[in-house]
Amino acid sequence: MQGRAQDRSLFVDALAECGLPEELADAAESTEYDEAVRISHHGGMDLVGQEVGTPVIRVPGEAGETVAFFGPIITKSPKGDDALRLWDGVLQVASLGDFFELKRSRNRDLDFT
Repeated sequence: MQGRAQDRSLFVDALAECGLPEELADAAESTEYDEAVRISHHGGMDLVGQEVGTPVIRVPGEAGETVAFFGPIITKSPKGDDALRLWDGVLQVASLGDFFELKRSRNRDLDFT
C-alpha cells in the first residue's frame, strides 16, 4: 500500500488486510476523537519532553515514580525471550535516576514480518 494516496480506499484496504471492519475508516475524517488524541499525546509527551518523537513509553522509575522515554526504536519486533530481554533492559535503565539516553545510527531497514 506504499505510495498510495491517503484516502478512504487506502484505509478500507488496510483495515480489510487486518480483518477489521470497513466502518473504522470513518474515523479518518472525523473530528470526534481529536480532543482525546490531544490529551493522550500530551499525557506522554509532557512526561518525556518536546524534543523527542514517538514512540514514548512510561515505566516505573527508581522510586516507583513514572519515567517516560522515547523509544525503543527497533527494526523488527522481538518475540519470546528476546522481547522479555528488551523489556527487562528498559526497566533496568529506567531504575537509574540519572539515565537519560542511548542512541546509535540505524544500519537496517524496518522489517514488519
